[in-house]
Amino acid sequence: MSILTRSAADLGRAMAAGELTSEQVTLACLDQIAALNPVLNAFLSVDGDAALVQARAIDAHRAAGEELGPLAGIPIGVKDNFCTTDFPTTCGSRMLDGWVPPYDSTVVARLREAGLVIVGKTNMDEFAMGSSTETSFFGPTRNPWDTDRIPGGSGGGSAAAVAAFMVPLAVGSDTGGSIRQPGSVTGTVGVKPTYGGVSRYGLVAMASSLDQPGPVARSTEDAALLQQVIGGYDRHDSASINQPVPDLVEASRATDLAGVRVGIVSEFKGEGYEPGVLDRFEEAVEVLRGAGAEIVEVSCPSFTYALPAYYLIQPAELSSNLARFDGMRYGLRAGDDGTKSAEQVMNLTREEGFGREAKRRIIIGTYALSAGYYDAYYGSAQKVRSLIQQDFDKAFEQVDVLVSPTTPTVAFRLGERTADPMSMYLADLCTIPSNMAGNAAASFPAGLSEGLPVGLQVMAPPMEDARLYRVGGVLERTLEERWGGPLLATTERLDGTKAVTA
Repeated sequence: MSILTRSAADLGRAMAAGELTSEQVTLACLDQIAALNPVLNAFLSVDGDAALVQARAIDAHRAAGEELGPLAGIPIGVKDNFCTTDFPTTCGSRMLDGWVPPYDSTVVARLREAGLVIVGKTNMDEFAMGSSTETSFFGPTRNPWDTDRIPGGSGGGSAAAVAAFMVPLAVGSDTGGSIRQPGSVTGTVGVKPTYGGVSRYGLVAMASSLDQPGPVARSTEDAALLQQVIGGYDRHDSASINQPVPDLVEASRATDLAGVRVGIVSEFKGEGYEPGVLDRFEEAVEVLRGAGAEIVEVSCPSFTYALPAYYLIQPAELSSNLARFDGMRYGLRAGDDGTKSAEQVMNLTREEGFGREAKRRIIIGTYALSAGYYDAYYGSAQKVRSLIQQDFDKAFEQVDVLVSPTTPTVAFRLGERTADPMSMYLADLCTIPSNMAGNAAASFPAGLSEGLPVGLQVMAPPMEDARLYRVGGVLERTLEERWGGPLLATTERLDGTKAVTA
């Protein structure tokens, strides 16, 4: 097995045993990035020299006999909305093109402290607005399974980089499915931890009550190891939960689901779901049943209204958060030729700096918060949010976890939905409720439909993230035995003509 196809956990063990060095692993990843990024556009910025300096430093610490963590020396990509002092943080927008923050986000600081090697920043939909990574000012990212298709969004760059063996791990942010939906369509593991379980400090805010950082990986164990690193209390984040991070790694190594009650959400199937997606979902449920789980059908009627409620709450919070990008403080400043007023400069800056989708959502959000409409729109959406939380509470009284397809379809073609925002928004139909309620959720590979990946979404109560990893780990091992290996994109051909297991 080559360096590129080994899991992060396996690479960590090999480095600890002296079989590999971080420099060797990092060089292999940098070579893969150089070969594939011109095709995939998964990374917006890469600093190979700095990455090798980090890798050699880790190797020196290890050679000196220092005790290092299990992910020390592992290369990682970081979504380009996490502040970094040594890379630009653009959020995929012209508004922040070239902007380098003066501080690290908490997630990035914890990655550095644990010894992970940050090789670069990954592409994303502009300010995390999108489900396809097509709204990025720097061009779309392509899916390694079929380069004519989208890798999901907003974190398609992180998912594509991991699926294409550019890096073993990446971090993303999930506001309405931006880690899980890309995970589903690229055959990777994507986890949205409990809201407040991973610090948002230094994550450029899109919708503050919904945003949640989380891991992107090729295996359940790798995702668990990464969440152990980035999770935990942070006094800089007012929503941070002051509780220890549970033992997620041990949960990911579970061998059965005896005593686990699994609820199938009845609202998440039927019209609008591709037959192949439903077939893989039903097969995954049977795998869970075969591992000892009790399967129960559960109704969560308010989930039907999650999508419209989300697209009032999220744009409202977004319109407030993006008000800071006005050409006065940092980032782009347009039209300042000495003849224009501050207001005119602000208008020109926002006109030139924001893309079409950003403008659309700012307008919707501002309207929803305006006098005379606040109660009718934003207030009503918040009431629906409370109903969604109540439905989750009732469901988790009956079952330990809930399951559904992660997304109703496999990866769609680039450009297929750009002219129809509503069809784009439907990609997050199954993922949005967990953001609205703040509970934990994850997507795990569940097979292929017409040669493209399908994901199984698992949802757990707040601070019960370990349940996700137990279910995902058992599913992964069972299906890998069936496939003869992990479900991953090919490293050999990225022309859309072939998808194989590695």
